[in-house]
Amino acid sequence: MTTLEGLGHGLSVALQPDILLYSLFGALLGTFVGVLPGIGAMAAITLLLPITYYISSEAALVMLAGVYYGAQYGGAVASILLRLPGTPQSAVTTLDGYPLARQGRAGVALFTAMISSFAGSILGIVILVLLAGWLAGMATAFGAAEYAAMMIMGLVAASTIGSARPSKSLAMVVVGLILGCVGTDVNSGVQRLTFGRTELMDGINLVALAMGLFGVAEVVSNIRDADRHGPPDRVTLRQLIPTRQDLGRMVAPITRGTALGGFFGALPGTGSTISSFLSYALERRVSRNPERFGKGAIEGVAGPEAANNSASITAFVPTLTLGIPGDPIMALMLGA
Repeated sequence: MTTLEGLGHGLSVALQPDILLYSLFGALLGTFVGVLPGIGAMAAITLLLPITYYISSEAALVMLAGVYYGAQYGGAVASILLRLPGTPQSAVTTLDGYPLARQGRAGVALFTAMISSFAGSILGIVILVLLAGWLAGMATAFGAAEYAAMMIMGLVAASTIGSARPSKSLAMVVVGLILGCVGTDVNSGVQRLTFGRTELMDGINLVALAMGLFGVAEVVSNIRDADRHGPPDRVTLRQLIPTRQDLGRMVAPITRGTALGGFFGALPGTGSTISSFLSYALERRVSRNPERFGKGAIEGVAGPEAANNSASITAFVPTLTLGIPGDPIMALMLGA
């Protein structure tokens, strides 16, 4: 079966009325779950696994994929409006999405996240259809040395995100590495830095950490200043539509983010979180005005959102072609 024949067969199955209903249900549920900080697609897919015993395999795969993709966008909503990342992938979106909301441009930030997520997903599907075999071969060629170099590159890129002083950013990267050591070693089973606490055996959750450091303080601050600011202004449709300048700034970040996500998503074990952080670091590096980042730059929302959605699509490459899950969620789908 050629690529076009396989694509046509897949569309004939996907466009069946019952499959479309399961897709709609999964996308709506995933968006709702993504908005709720701390839950994420993993918990939702785990709870939906028993349903897969009573429906067809095609409907089950479409429904679970809809939950996964819906959570990608839903996580950006809480990140932009409340500074509470709904999913680890959307944590980097808070850096510029929330400042845009504080400037009264929350609608523009949400539209940017939506159109970037859509474009990243569509282009990710194109990459999946046309380059699945090539990406699968590249994924198998990656060994321990390549993965180590990729992780080091991610850490170096993360050190450029924070501020203009690299020493502070590098110090926070070291703190992050120390926090990442907490938990049970996956190879030896040895518990590290748990201090005998069973709650720390699974490590420190990124979303829970961000909620404690940023989200709770922001909610308390908003409650305290609610009477001072008075009732919120009415939001018009015009405020939800970005300007031509904003649209022009989205194109290149979406393209670069999709390419990054498409590559890293196909590598087993990387996931879309790395792609979103690398995309943000790349956009800050190539920008002519990097000082705008962290203060409400459209590129800081468009690039990471396109990257994590593209990575969530191409994560199916090793899952479907090699039987190797691209991330923990893909492992659940493989079982389903």
